Amino acid sequence: MSVGPNLTPPTTVQSSNLDQRMTTRAQEVLSGGGRHHGWRRILPFFGPAFIASVAYMDPGNFATNIQGGAQFGYSLLWVVLLASLMAMLIQNLSAKLGIATGQNLPEVIRERWPRPLVWFYWVQAELVAMATDLAEFLGAALAIHLLTGLPMLWGAVVTAFITFSLLTLQKRGFRPLEIAIAVFVGVIGIAYLVQVILAKPGPEALTGFLPSFQGRESLYLAVGIIGATVMPHVIYLHSALTQGRIPTINDAEKKRLVRFNRIDVLVAMSLAALINMAMLASSAAAFHGKGVENAGDLTVAYQTLTPLLGPLAGLAFAVALLASGLSSSAVGTMAGQIVMQGFVRLQIPLWVRRVITMIPAFALILTGLNATNVLVVSQVILSFGIPFALVPLLMFTARKDVMGVLANDAAVTWTGWAIASVIIGLNFYLLWSTFIG
Repeated sequence: MSVGPNLTPPTTVQSSNLDQRMTTRAQEVLSGGGRHHGWRRILPFFGPAFIASVAYMDPGNFATNIQGGAQFGYSLLWVVLLASLMAMLIQNLSAKLGIATGQNLPEVIRERWPRPLVWFYWVQAELVAMATDLAEFLGAALAIHLLTGLPMLWGAVVTAFITFSLLTLQKRGFRPLEIAIAVFVGVIGIAYLVQVILAKPGPEALTGFLPSFQGRESLYLAVGIIGATVMPHVIYLHSALTQGRIPTINDAEKKRLVRFNRIDVLVAMSLAALINMAMLASSAAAFHGKGVENAGDLTVAYQTLTPLLGPLAGLAFAVALLASGLSSSAVGTMAGQIVMQGFVRLQIPLWVRRVITMIPAFALILTGLNATNVLVVSQVILSFGIPFALVPLLMFTARKDVMGVLANDAAVTWTGWAIASVIIGLNFYLLWSTFIG
């Protein structure tokens, strides 16, 4: 992982030969030179958004999308599309902040806001990070249980070992980790391509893009889908992934770098959107109206896919869930480290943070609570954390004294505030309908 001038890296990061080659090629392109053309010209800039995109297809997305498709058919596809479009704009702004300032969002907040408010932000961000880690860790442990028959507790132990190993890639530079995460994204994509082919969603799926709700429970799931798609911890992380990753020498190069990063965001987030829509659509085609009880439960979904669609469908589902849980768990730990260092300049070894954030997951496994229900609740909690990351991002990216020539124009700013208003409004409506309505 690349770090900027004001961030002490969470681990000792050595620039690999691959990093150096990619950086050199990127700088040649930014300066107007370079011998590569087409996709090879863009390739050095790909990476940060693919790491961020993992958070948009984590086990929480599996839980909310599959439950949404099983209970309400295709009717919530429009929510997935809307959340994905929101994510594209938000992640682009986060990446741009890192490029413009050489700092990540928590660092920018720490330098410009009162100390009590910064500490409040750190506490709520840590709570959000715990909810994130809980979903991702439980998802991977459940996938191992489904694939191997190991008890959930031992699945959690295996998950811990693999994610520890994945995080050690940071010591080899930013490019090896980016490639590893891209491979996981590819595995998830292929698995859900198989699922869609086997489930064969009908043309009626197109009606799911017409906005509508089917009662309070569909609204609850819609908020969960948004919480699982627009992830607060990855808003903080994306700015850290771009800060100082590719050095620039003037404003013209910064503008070119932002354009290339926009392509990175568009490609990665479009892939995440397609995978999320495939999750919901294949669940709707396989389970909705088929008389399958509790089909929204991930364990039940896995167990019923084989008799409904064949053994390949169940295998593809479990492999996708495993790839999702392992990669997103590593990314969540990275984000938690950025949050801690950025807000309060605290640094602990990555393995210590990983152990601390695993404790709630192990505790819930030992209590025997349903993993799918816990995943859905965690995503609703995440949705309430989005405004805390989104509001300062919109405020700072609109300021020329912070962003310089990369400050948002009025149209982008107003669109961003409209997105924030929708998310906050949905959250308050959910609270009102749950406790008062």
